[in-house]
Amino acid sequence: MFLLLPFDSLIVNLLGISLTVLFTLLLVFIIVPAVFGVSFGIRKLYMKTLLKIFAWATLRMERGAKEKNHQLYKPYTNGIIAKDPTSLEEEIKEIRRSGSSKALDNTPDFELSDIFYFCRKGMETIMDDEVTKRFSAEELESWNLLSRTNYNFQYISLRLTVLWGLGVLIRYCFLLPLRIALAFTGISLLVVGTTMVGYLPNGRLKEFLSKHVHLMCYRICVRALTAIITYHDRKNRPRNGGICVANHTSPIDVIILASDGYYAMVGQVHGGLMGVIQRAMVKACPHVWFERSEVKDRHLVAKRLTEHVQDKSKLPILIFPEGTCINNTSVMMFKKGSFEIGATVYPVAIKYDPQFGDAFWNSSKYGMVTYLLRMMTSWAIVCSVWYLPPMTREAEEDAVQFANRVKSAIARQGGLVDLLWDGGLKREKVKDTFKEEQQKLYSKMIVGNQEDRSRS
Repeated sequence: MFLLLPFDSLIVNLLGISLTVLFTLLLVFIIVPAVFGVSFGIRKLYMKTLLKIFAWATLRMERGAKEKNHQLYKPYTNGIIAKDPTSLEEEIKEIRRSGSSKALDNTPDFELSDIFYFCRKGMETIMDDEVTKRFSAEELESWNLLSRTNYNFQYISLRLTVLWGLGVLIRYCFLLPLRIALAFTGISLLVVGTTMVGYLPNGRLKEFLSKHVHLMCYRICVRALTAIITYHDRKNRPRNGGICVANHTSPIDVIILASDGYYAMVGQVHGGLMGVIQRAMVKACPHVWFERSEVKDRHLVAKRLTEHVQDKSKLPILIFPEGTCINNTSVMMFKKGSFEIGATVYPVAIKYDPQFGDAFWNSSKYGMVTYLLRMMTSWAIVCSVWYLPPMTREAEEDAVQFANRVKSAIARQGGLVDLLWDGGLKREKVKDTFKEEQQKLYSKMIVGNQEDRSRS
């Protein structure tokens, strides 16, 4: 028989006690509150403490930079080039007027100086591209002790450097292992719980258990990110038979919303771990999963979604119509598909506070694993969620107009910039139709002048 030495036995006992204490703390302070949807206020106290530390660190940096005559932050501007909202015709008139005394209506059909308008517009777009800059995180005006959020950081003082090093130890040696353990617990319980509930016959008991298993597991996953969420106007939460649409900043948007409501998810069938989770979830709840070959079939997708929302006993569908993640500053074009169905739409605005960690997922720069590592090594994820009043499509309104009206409401509530550009430009080239619009405007201006002269 193998005998442990006294020292080895002591280590084993200490390890066992440590694991027991850790599991007890997880159970009492995280898992049990997640089951009942309550909070002890520990995360809010943690957030207030961080704010005080950030304020002190920022003051130290500003004082040190002033003493050494260093520029601490890049000057912040809303745009590189100041632009006034003028039409194509007005700007070309101005160019022609500055080059000669002739006005637009008494000059030839085309002037060589007109080229300068399009050259200038092209240069402005390259220098101040309002689309591309929506897919990169902007630097904060104050430092949150994360080197990834202040690339201008320089050595200021020993005290500040020690504080930054202590923050690295806390985030990587304490918070990261704790968060990984919580995420593993939440995902494991979701797979096991939904699988077991799936074997029950359809009825109120199955629906009740499915709802609370989903809510419990998503709340545990929220705590795995130390997410501090403020929900506004909960009376407007989505109801059965409707569609919940929200702006999209991060993959964790799903967890943020699903920890406060019970939704039917829509998405493509995946393999690996995600596939295991999807197959388990659909056993307990009527989620809408599509095969890879079905995703591009718009008519099939619309048919499946229409059938779902027409059944008023089924859960509201959760959709992110932008189709890609935008960097928490704006809302881009909503795809019209989910607005053609004719269901009641429940808009939701999500706005993250970048002081504690940048939630934006730049999928062209970071893979999912790298992104999750950045999330779990941030201080916290703090955000606000607004449930807006339900909206329906008006009689003389088409799907595109309805989508734009919903998008404007979300942007207005969340304090986001409302853009008409398609988020798909993140990976695709500009469509020829956008170029043709400018050509049509210019040709219409020239042809219109010819017609006016012929009449006179």
